[in-house]
Amino acid sequence: MSEALRDRLDAVKGRIVAAAMAADRDPASVTLISVSKTHPPDEVDDAVAAGAHDLGENRVQEARAKKPDVRPARWHLIGPLQRNKAKAALEVFDVVHTVDRVEIAERLQYLLTEHWPDRVLDVLIEVNVGGEVQKAGVAVDDARDLLETAESLDRLAVRGLMAIPPYDPVAESSRRYFTALRRLRDRLQDETGHPLPELSMGMSHDFEIAVAEGATMVRVGTAIFGPRKPRS
Repeated sequence: MSEALRDRLDAVKGRIVAAAMAADRDPASVTLISVSKTHPPDEVDDAVAAGAHDLGENRVQEARAKKPDVRPARWHLIGPLQRNKAKAALEVFDVVHTVDRVEIAERLQYLLTEHWPDRVLDVLIEVNVGGEVQKAGVAVDDARDLLETAESLDRLAVRGLMAIPPYDPVAESSRRYFTALRRLRDRLQDETGHPLPELSMGMSHDFEIAVAEGATMVRVGTAIFGPRKPRS
């Protein structure tokens, strides 16, 4: 096992603990999702052995190819989900963070009912908090409608909201988007009466600010695995 990888993982965990304590939060309320995209299965397996119990992947096919060679972990889909990849996603992932339209929610419901009749899938609603036309995510103004539709589907357990703010090398620039997602979550809970305990937000360069603003899941790749490998 790479000692450097273990050291990086431990360092990120330590930073999460410090950020949570500084915000007067329980560090155990924050789940670290180690984002392993482009990294080979042996590195991912080493990370799980070192204590990375939650793994994040952006691409369904990449995760599907890796998973058989990685010891048991909880797999999170954090990239956009295409309708034609939904069945494959259900074969791989335990949590889907990127439900961003009714079509995807209903497709997951149909496939679960047909192929996994006893399974309920944890999902998050992805919100385009920055209003970026090139990014996935439901518009802020449409989030309630999507939430209510997803809530009505008995094979989906809507656990919270997810967002990827506009990238800025200055980490502090992300804070207003994290605050906006938290406030949207609070408003949706009040309006619908549906508990939304999870906020998936924050990546390698800004996860400490996300924790300060209420993140319960942070998605960290480069700070754990190092720079991404070129895709083959």
